[in-house]
Amino acid sequence: MTIIERAKAPTPKFFRVLRNVGLALAAAGGALLAAPISLPVGIVALGGYLTVGGTVLTAVSQVTVEDSAKADRKDG
Repeated sequence: MTIIERAKAPTPKFFRVLRNVGLALAAAGGALLAAPISLPVGIVALGGYLTVGGTVLTAVSQVTVEDSAKADRKDG
């Protein structure tokens, strides 16, 4: 199963929720990094960690597929 096929296959409900949480974390981190005011170094670092963590969580959750989708691919 290729990455493209995995991304198009149905995602389990739990991982859809995790994907949305990851998107929210990445957006919050991006907002902290792009803030037009001067923020303390710790908060800017936190923004970077949130962005990376949210992006990884979103990517992993998107390519997780249900067992039935994998079984259909092996049979066909």
